[in-house]
Amino acid sequence: MHAKNTPASPSTVLGRQLGDELRRLREAAGMTTTQSADALDCTKGKISRIENGRVAVRLPDLTAMLLAYEVADDGVLERLTTLARKANRRRREGWWNQYGDVLADTYRDQIEMEAISESIRTYQVQLVPGLLQTAAYGRAVTVASRAWKTPEEIEQFVEVRLARQRRLTGDAPLEFWAVLAEGVLRQQVGGSAVMHAQLEHMAVMAERPHITVQVLPFERGAHSGMFGPYLLLSFPQVSSLDLVLSEAPTGNVWTERAPEVARYRTLFDDARTASLSPTDSLALIHRVAKEYQS
Repeated sequence: MHAKNTPASPSTVLGRQLGDELRRLREAAGMTTTQSADALDCTKGKISRIENGRVAVRLPDLTAMLLAYEVADDGVLERLTTLARKANRRRREGWWNQYGDVLADTYRDQIEMEAISESIRTYQVQLVPGLLQTAAYGRAVTVASRAWKTPEEIEQFVEVRLARQRRLTGDAPLEFWAVLAEGVLRQQVGGSAVMHAQLEHMAVMAERPHITVQVLPFERGAHSGMFGPYLLLSFPQVSSLDLVLSEAPTGNVWTERAPEVARYRTLFDDARTASLSPTDSLALIHRVAKEYQS
């Protein structure tokens, strides 16, 4: 997978401007990110994400940072406060916010992180990744989840899933690498016709140069990465910390501590190494798709 530049959203540009200023002020104060995190009673990862423009800066956090950095200039405080408000307003205006009634906070965070990420690696045990799902497959998954009751809610959630997929088809598309347990191909979702169309769609997407799909066949047996689905998100800035999103029925969980993220990188490498090659994976996907036609 080759890195590409990802176009920044307006909120990201403003967030980076604010983050750059806060980084300079921290360094001028002679403080490390660890010391800054201690002052705010948060994680080092949060400070890094603020300085990289990846998360919104709450005004109380901004005030606490400036206090810790001993910034007494009212002009600086006013300018950075205005910048933070503009960046946060732009984030609230993201397309996903119109679907606020059907999106959990974690899922909204995931979409915003996708919007500014450079690459995503994912391991999936049972479901086709959302970025590769067809509308019919996504609708069947949404109905089965029982999290959304009315037809309107279900259709809105499917719309969100399809809108997310624009990150794979724009001028500077996201680098996407998916390792799928063979069960993803075999688990019937929505019936044979839906599965045939879904697998053929996934095969077409896998032909794109920035998308890699590998299948981990049943015959490979036990492996270190078989214990649940996750996404590993990477960002353009060299100094950025990768993030991991672990998926669970009771709520997804973000992991940001470097040692834990490094463990997920190792798990993903183990999974892709144990999998079929992309070419052989594509052949298997086509074969299973044909089985759904019989």
